Amino acid sequence: MPYRTEKDVLGKVKIESAAYYGSETQRARDNFKISGMHIQNAFITEYLVLKRSAAVANLSTGKLDKKRAGAIVRSCDLILSGKLRDQFVVDVFQAGAGTSVNMNVNEVVANLAIELLGGRKGNYRIIHPNDHVNMSQSTNDTFHTVTRMSANAAVKENLIPSLRKLSASLSKKSKEFRDAVKIGRTHLQDAVPMTFGQEFSGYAESVNYCIRELASARNALLEVPLGGTAIGTGINSSKAYTISAIKEINRFEHEKYRIAKNRFAAMQNEYAEMVCSNALKDTAITLNKIANDFRLLTSGPNAGLAELTLPAVQPGSSIMPGKVNPSMAEMLNMVCFQVIGNSTVVDKAADSGQLELNVFMPVIAFNLLFSIEILSNAVSAFGERCVKGIKVDKARAKYFAETSAELATALSPYIGYAKAAEIVREAHTEKKSIIEICLKRKIMGEKELRKILDPKKLIGDA
Repeated sequence: MPYRTEKDVLGKVKIESAAYYGSETQRARDNFKISGMHIQNAFITEYLVLKRSAAVANLSTGKLDKKRAGAIVRSCDLILSGKLRDQFVVDVFQAGAGTSVNMNVNEVVANLAIELLGGRKGNYRIIHPNDHVNMSQSTNDTFHTVTRMSANAAVKENLIPSLRKLSASLSKKSKEFRDAVKIGRTHLQDAVPMTFGQEFSGYAESVNYCIRELASARNALLEVPLGGTAIGTGINSSKAYTISAIKEINRFEHEKYRIAKNRFAAMQNEYAEMVCSNALKDTAITLNKIANDFRLLTSGPNAGLAELTLPAVQPGSSIMPGKVNPSMAEMLNMVCFQVIGNSTVVDKAADSGQLELNVFMPVIAFNLLFSIEILSNAVSAFGERCVKGIKVDKARAKYFAETSAELATALSPYIGYAKAAEIVREAHTEKKSIIEICLKRKIMGEKELRKILDPKKLIGDA
């Protein structure tokens, strides 16, 4: 395979002639053969948006000539349309700050722009990755900015819409099951009656809480440290450039990004990233609880609760014929575990920065985007392949509700807590219903008892 040779501050580097990346990317490929995983495509997309916006801003401030700025913008637009996506090849686990990723983008954009101007790859006199594509920028301000841009876009375009659909499906089931009486449970023990409609309304609103928390996280992500360059002072940049670049990003993406109130704080710490990570973790915890409830309520079908029936999506055992498992709920559980684990990685990376920069941005960005991606996909699959097809065994649920000794709670206003507790203990001991014990004790007449203990009248107005 033919090669070209490039020279950088450390010496000469041999690169495949067909490659659009340059010496710094090649060094990263050689040094960081760690996982085979690359930063997400969505992250590269936002970096390209930033690079084209920076070129527009540098043109507007007179730092970059029209010819070079136009070539950089056209190069970014071509890659945004799908060209050369295989050229972003740096491993997730790399040197800190993400310099290798930034230079990978700079080099690919520069070499394509060089070709657009009639030159050959590697002829950086025409367009230089650092001097022109990276003009007025540093990895340190741009990587932070792109992390927030890509996380914001993924939450806005994928995760929140998926959660809204799930909430709508749960709300629809709440209405469908509004008359399906069941026994409520606390401490995994019988409690008092309710309806499946009420239970599912709680699930739907829990998802809505997550949506609101994620919306708040999006607002935090809209504040970016662009223009801070190396450590927040803005060396080699200008206020006019920063304002113009942010304006162009917002025009291109129809967004409302704003300059950080204090760029030093935004580059020293990962405040917005932590807000987003915590919102993702909270969402995972909420969804995990819902999945656990579904698995418990569908347990059986003969030796468990079996009040719910989930859609059968695939065989459940390689040895037990006919076994069907709550597969979609189990999938959601595992995704939630992963998201919670990813949050721990973000936490550790965020608290390990020193002085003017947190250098662990690559692993923070990767884990944020990974969590958003798998949560979005899992929520969509869970809603479509599980929630929409849930059915209630009304007869079984009604039987549990009508025979529960905790119906005696409704007697407390008439006979007092202590006496009601005695009746419950006796019912458990003798394995009889509350009505049977009350009639034996001659607490009150059967008609009045059945009226007081009718589960349908004990479910409240909610």
